[in-house]
Amino acid sequence: MWATFVLIAGALAFYVWEKLAIEITSIAVICVLIAFFLAFPLPAPDGRNQLDAERLLRGFANPALITVLALLVVGQGMVRTGVLDRVARVIIRLGGAHGWLTIAIVMAAAMAVSAVLNNVPVVVIFIPVIQVLSEKLNRPASKMMMGLSFAAVLGGSVTLIGSGSNLLVSSALLEMGEQGFGFFDFTVPGLVLAGAGLLYVLLVMPRLLPEKTSLAQRIMARSPRNFLTQISVGEGSRLVGATVVGGVINKLPDVRVRMIVRGERVVTPPYHDFTIEMGDLVVAVASRKALSDILADDPGILHAAAGEPGGEDAHQRGERVIAEVMVAPASSMAGLRLRQTGFQLRTRCFVLGVQRRAHMIRSRLSDIVLESGDVLLVQGKAADIEALRADRNVVPLEWSTEELPVVHHAKLAAAIFLGVVVLAASGLFPVVGAALLGAVAMTVSGALSLQQASRALDSKIYTMIPAALAMGAAMQETGGAQFLAQTMTMATVGAGPAVVLSFTFLIAAILANVIGSNACAVLFTPIAAGLAAEVGADPHIFAIAVVFAANAGLATPIGYQTNVLVMGPGHYRFADYFRAGAPLVVLLWIVFSLFAPWYYGL
Repeated sequence: MWATFVLIAGALAFYVWEKLAIEITSIAVICVLIAFFLAFPLPAPDGRNQLDAERLLRGFANPALITVLALLVVGQGMVRTGVLDRVARVIIRLGGAHGWLTIAIVMAAAMAVSAVLNNVPVVVIFIPVIQVLSEKLNRPASKMMMGLSFAAVLGGSVTLIGSGSNLLVSSALLEMGEQGFGFFDFTVPGLVLAGAGLLYVLLVMPRLLPEKTSLAQRIMARSPRNFLTQISVGEGSRLVGATVVGGVINKLPDVRVRMIVRGERVVTPPYHDFTIEMGDLVVAVASRKALSDILADDPGILHAAAGEPGGEDAHQRGERVIAEVMVAPASSMAGLRLRQTGFQLRTRCFVLGVQRRAHMIRSRLSDIVLESGDVLLVQGKAADIEALRADRNVVPLEWSTEELPVVHHAKLAAAIFLGVVVLAASGLFPVVGAALLGAVAMTVSGALSLQQASRALDSKIYTMIPAALAMGAAMQETGGAQFLAQTMTMATVGAGPAVVLSFTFLIAAILANVIGSNACAVLFTPIAAGLAAEVGADPHIFAIAVVFAANAGLATPIGYQTNVLVMGPGHYRFADYFRAGAPLVVLLWIVFSLFAPWYYGL
């Protein structure tokens, strides 16, 4: 037992130290456990070693781990097809001109989606939403970004599949011979805690967080990179009937019109309620972000600049990647009109826009005479974009490659996701089976390629969770969990179940902020079950306390994965998490300590 405690303490120290990769530490922990219990076996009544290699490696086949990984793939499918991005932009429109209302809607939406989808992809898709809000409302992203992470984590506490730690606590109960959780077993207290947390995120947290912006943001605010592009208004286009006032199209507010070509007529500014008709060609200027959003909504709206025949379907369907390339010095393209270069036929990449510093270009995109140093925004298949590195006429700009959503699979991806939720919530199918079916369906349907699905898997999760399960098994079989439970009971001697439950939440929440939510969920569940036995309470109630406490890893960046995701975009330091997160952890502890005993009749 004491050797197990020393090993666990050492593993936690290495996790916090982070000098070694988490994956290496996790595998090393499992190897040390196997070697130790091989040398000092723990015999069962039948003579079998209770902690042999098979037992310690069982975590790699744990249903909770497989469910978490499968849900990451499902979530990536939702991101890849643009479903969540569309939802996010609808939310921004709902808020209108009321900044506080928009922020509240975004946070509540992130919380609601996180209840049925892994928190990581939810935060990933909502980060750009917060960045857009920051620009539109003229508020620093640092005031809102951490709140996004916290809202997603709190929303993940409402259902069984909302967070990986929820599934791990349920799995740990099954390991101990107890019944696992149902889909909605802790939804009511979860909603109470989420509601209290949301009020804190909206009303208190912005006052505690610093105002920070990056140097890059300040520079881009002064000199944003805009591309000249052209939009072909065909039959059925959403721009038919749109009006242009002062150079702004009412249906594309982030686009500035330079000229409109209607047959042989060229219409230039100023525009006074000019109505766009079918067949018009709109030459406009927009940022790369605005063009990406336009393509996500309508893949065929941007006309192929070179005007060359063939390949139009590739412009709208399949894997679409955009990147920026610069016309190289001494390029054979310099001095030629874009349509004369044969760029599209040669590279199979479409030119969506041209950017030239300190010059206002007003002509058809295909008629622009290229110069060395011009930046082209191009779109094509990933392999064709990569092949541009070998083209001596252009220089690909590093880090400019971006995959566009496969929007024609959006409805199918949404249906797959809803199917996973219905199957898991109905109880007709095991949660792990529903998640695996969803992951397979995302790849078979074409919403994700096999390579994209594999990139969604997190190696830290795949190694850390089995290591935590192995440590939890060692602590349980050696009597360590019972020893810690008895020690904690002695610390609250004479106290009732409600006080012990509150104490359990507090200690587990502190542990979660040190070692992370997943490790806390696995390691503390046996201790909580032991405490429940000591005070004669239902172990499921104490396990639910561990669920909420594990999800309260909000006071440090390492407490929960989503905290790390927003660290860069929010420009946070370690101390910022403690300043804003610690009061929330205390608030959740108080609300749980008051509500749970009443709700469960302790």
